[in-house]
Amino acid sequence: MVFEVIVDISNSQVDKVFDYKGEDFFQIGQRVLVPFGGRQIEGYIVGCKETSDLPEEKLKSIVSPLDNYTVILPEMLQMAVFLKIKYNLRLVDVLRLCLPSQMRGGKVKQKFENAAKLNLDDYSYEDIIRQISPRAKKQLELAEFLLQNSETPTAELNKKFGTAVKLLADRDLIKILSKQTERRPYKELNAPNNIHNLTTEQQNALNEILTDMTKTYLLFGVTGSGKTEIYLNIISKVVAEGKKAIMLVPEISLTPNMLKLFRSRFGDKVALLHSGLSAGERFDEWERLRLNKANIAIGARSAIFAPLDNLGVIIIDEEHDGSYQSDSNPRYDTLEVAKFRANFNGCGLVMGSATPSLVSFYHAQKGEYKLLTLPNRINNRPMPEVEIVDMGLEIRAGNKGMFSSRLLEELNEVLKKGNQAMLFVNRRGFSSFVMCSKCGYVAKCTDCDVSLTYHSEENELRCHYCGKRYRMFDLCPNCKSQYIRQGKIGTQQVVAYLKKLFPDVGVLRMDYDTTQTKQSHAKILSAFSRREAQILVGTQMIAKGHDFPFVTLVGILDGDQSLYYSDYMANERTFQLITQVAGRSGRDKQPGKVILQTYSKNHYCLQLAAKQDYLSFYKKEINLRETTKFPPYATVVRILYSGLKAEEVVARLNDHYIKLTELQNEYPSDFIYLQRMRCAVKRIENKYRYQTILRLSNEKHDEIIQKIYKITDESDKNVSVFVQINPQNMN
Repeated sequence: MVFEVIVDISNSQVDKVFDYKGEDFFQIGQRVLVPFGGRQIEGYIVGCKETSDLPEEKLKSIVSPLDNYTVILPEMLQMAVFLKIKYNLRLVDVLRLCLPSQMRGGKVKQKFENAAKLNLDDYSYEDIIRQISPRAKKQLELAEFLLQNSETPTAELNKKFGTAVKLLADRDLIKILSKQTERRPYKELNAPNNIHNLTTEQQNALNEILTDMTKTYLLFGVTGSGKTEIYLNIISKVVAEGKKAIMLVPEISLTPNMLKLFRSRFGDKVALLHSGLSAGERFDEWERLRLNKANIAIGARSAIFAPLDNLGVIIIDEEHDGSYQSDSNPRYDTLEVAKFRANFNGCGLVMGSATPSLVSFYHAQKGEYKLLTLPNRINNRPMPEVEIVDMGLEIRAGNKGMFSSRLLEELNEVLKKGNQAMLFVNRRGFSSFVMCSKCGYVAKCTDCDVSLTYHSEENELRCHYCGKRYRMFDLCPNCKSQYIRQGKIGTQQVVAYLKKLFPDVGVLRMDYDTTQTKQSHAKILSAFSRREAQILVGTQMIAKGHDFPFVTLVGILDGDQSLYYSDYMANERTFQLITQVAGRSGRDKQPGKVILQTYSKNHYCLQLAAKQDYLSFYKKEINLRETTKFPPYATVVRILYSGLKAEEVVARLNDHYIKLTELQNEYPSDFIYLQRMRCAVKRIENKYRYQTILRLSNEKHDEIIQKIYKITDESDKNVSVFVQINPQNMN
């Protein structure tokens, strides 16, 4: 038998099928060891056939299988081909998404540990006791312990009974067994199974979905309307029918709470997949799904590649979130993968959000998705009252602090009542830049064309693009002046200020810097949930999905910061962010309040977000998109060039630009825009960055994009070229 193998080398030159001889027991989707270029490397069997075009004597043989089961499902092989074509990816890069990265190269395997039990196969308990000396008290205690507790890990027994374990094992009175042990993430996360009665609105939405589990649904429900309970009911129905489910959330920080809810309802049938797990945990959770020990996968973006067949539903919560699009190699849109898998399995796809993406809502308006709405919170609890505070007026009134007088007033009231507050600031660190007031010097990264952020706890400057660290200075490196000022506030500075204002109040911080250690997300959120702190300060990590009954105040600092990005999605992102973070307030019996601080009080985006008026925002913004020809009325293509030498990058850019201009002449009515330029961030990790931006009409964009891929494939080793379709981040 001849097997077609993709070797596990991420290089376009070898990203193709190679023929190998193999025994009949090899299977498509199996991971194997093969000879390649004078060495043995891993590969994936993607096909088989009776004969090869190569002469028999030139065919090499597969050395051995690497697993006793197939790691790539037939569905995933087809999906890999789909993504390769759609996003111009290397096939091996897509296949790698389908299994834990540490599994490759044998860096992680099943974990085994020894356990002991009484040898009751060969002896009765009385026989065992008779063979132990009455003076050997530890041995007698061990025997009695094992009688009561059955199999017990030997590591635990050694701590309790010392050498007695080995002495009884040497005499065959106890048996030592090697057993696989599962590394289960968040073992302590369990909750009682609280099944809530559905409201009429929830029940109607659920009935609609369950009536036809082959459609794509957009569940548009305000914050606190009970979308999660609908998800749980859908999955209960799917699992009862013997099918499986994938549940996606946008942030790793949201997985602990979601996992707790799902475990309470479905027990050990739930597995967690995301990049924050240890290598062992991720492997064991993946294997439980692959070997049908679990049938529900929960996780962030990468969980869409969960090794589940016979899917009954795929659910994407907070579907609007930009994190569902991968902006590093391999680049893909999670929604497109979900659509492929739903279509392959003939199952339902449910997308939920309080602030759907304009593109998704547009498709729902056109009837391509079935739109379901939940316009009210559970038990008709009121939406939080949002008050916009003009920070320009605050400054003119003499308040130059980071908190407006209204926010301080409301914060004092919340603390007095013993309730909790969440403060959102979309910038980590202490301050966004450090500048000399005398000569204008701004501290910048030597490898990236961006200003450095000051981190007060470590008294250092950091680059938030490459991670490089620098020593903080007291004198300007340029003019030796002492007049050093700091830029816009970050989470660290807010926490420091709060601790001065309220020295006896517990304050927690949740951002990238405080969530680097294992389970740090869960620890911070659990502490806040237990009311060990009254104030939680955070970045986007706290903006969505969290449900704390005692949070009655949300403060949004610099609410207009994201409005002024040079990006067609800036208004949409700002509206979503403000609406979502405002939705954390007043989710239980007590009414909620939101203080939105801004320098752009009259901007329609902020005014409509304050009213939680998505429909009005959608109508205004979609008209703007139609007029200016941006998605969903066009397709944006970004071609990103980077390299160590600016002249080489520009040369490659110009070479491709000439061919793109020729392509424009071939499709004159389909090219809306074509322009080359420097990137907003001109250098990252010492690599110069340029880009070409195109906007294409939707009629022939697939055809044109395939031709763009052919042009950009003509590259060289010194310049990296990536094509992004409707990118979430244009910087």
